[in-house]
Amino acid sequence: MLHGLSKKSGWIWLAAILILFLLCSYLILSKGTKTYLPYDSHSPSPTGIKAFYTYAEREIEGIQRWAEPPSKLSRSENQVLLMVEPYAVPNQKVMDQYIEYMEQGNTILLLMNNPDSMFALDTTYTEFPSSNGEVFGENSQSFRAQNLSPVRLEAEGSDEVLLKDALGTIALKRQFGQGSLIVSNTPEWITNEGILKEDHLILLLDLIQESDQELNVLLIDEYIHGEHSGSTLTTTYPQWFLLILIQGVLLTVLLLWIRGKRFGPVLVAREESVRFSDENLQALAAWHIKGNRYQDSLSIQAHYLKSAFQEKWGIPLSKEWKDRADHIERNSKTMEPKSVRPFLHDLTNILAKEKITKQEYLFWSKKLDQLRKEVEEG
Repeated sequence: MLHGLSKKSGWIWLAAILILFLLCSYLILSKGTKTYLPYDSHSPSPTGIKAFYTYAEREIEGIQRWAEPPSKLSRSENQVLLMVEPYAVPNQKVMDQYIEYMEQGNTILLLMNNPDSMFALDTTYTEFPSSNGEVFGENSQSFRAQNLSPVRLEAEGSDEVLLKDALGTIALKRQFGQGSLIVSNTPEWITNEGILKEDHLILLLDLIQESDQELNVLLIDEYIHGEHSGSTLTTTYPQWFLLILIQGVLLTVLLLWIRGKRFGPVLVAREESVRFSDENLQALAAWHIKGNRYQDSLSIQAHYLKSAFQEKWGIPLSKEWKDRADHIERNSKTMEPKSVRPFLHDLTNILAKEKITKQEYLFWSKKLDQLRKEVEEG
C-alpha cells in the first residue's frame, strides 16, 4: 500500500515538473527578443521594410511576399518583383531565370547599394562616400533625398536615366525583351527609418510606376534573403506546436527511463557466450582428477597464489612460503596472526610430498582458494 502511494506521488511530482517546464519555455519563447535581418519585410526594426509593406498592402491589391526560386515565378505580364539588397549575388542559372521572367513582360525593381555584377550592370566609385541633397528626375524635377552609396551607375546607350544627383546616375531603366529592369543604388530609402525622410517615399513610388504596363501584382522577393521555399520545420509549424512536440519527446524518454528501458546493443554476459575460460582448462582439470595427479594441481594452484601475492600485496615471487608470514599477518583479515605460521609450515610440507590423497587435495585446495579470493578481492 505504501509502495503504491509512493509511486503515485512520484508520478504527480514528475507531471508537475514537466508542466512547469512547459509554461516557462512557452513564456520564454513568446516574450523573447526576436532578431531580424536587414531589409526583411517582416521586420519592424529600423533596417527592416515592414512599414513599406504595410503601406503597400493598403494601396496595391496584388502585393505579396515571394520566397520561392525565380523558376517558379509566374510568366504572366504586368508583374513587378521588388528586390531589396540581396544578401549574395545569385549564380548565373538563377540570374538567367530572373532575366527570362523580365523577357516575358515583367519588371524587376532592384534596390542595391552596389549592384555591380547584377544583371551585367556596371558602376563607378565616386570621390565622396555619400550625398545628402538634391536628386533630379527625367524632367529635371528636383527632389530631396539621401544617398549612402559610394558608387554611381553607368548607363548604356539604350538605358533610360531615371534619377541622378551631382555625383552621377542613381537610378536607371534597362529593357529585357518585353519587360524591363529598374535599378537604384538607394536601398536605405525603403527602410523603416528612412522611408519617411525627405522625398524617399515619393521617389520609391515613382520607380515602381516606371513599369511599361499597368501594375497588377507587386512581389517582395524574400528568396534573395535566404527564405528558400519556407519548407523547414521551424517555418512550417508554429512555435507552440514545436514546443509541445519537444516536451512530448522528453516525456517519452523519461517514461522509458523510469520503466527501466535501455537503449543500445544488448550485451550478453561473457559467461553465456564464452565457455568457462577455455576448454583446455577444463580438459587439464579432468586430466589431473582422472590421473590422480592431485600434487601437480595443488602445486599449480599454490604458484598462482604466489603470483597473486606479488601483484596485490607486493610479496616477491621468489620468497619461500615460510618467509611470507609477516606480510600475510599484516594484510590478511580472515586469518588470525597466530595461525599463519602453522598454516605456512603445513603447506610447505604438503607441497613437498610426491603424492597426496584426494582428501588432502580437497582440503588444501579449498584453503588456497579462500586465501586467493581474499587477496584478489581485497
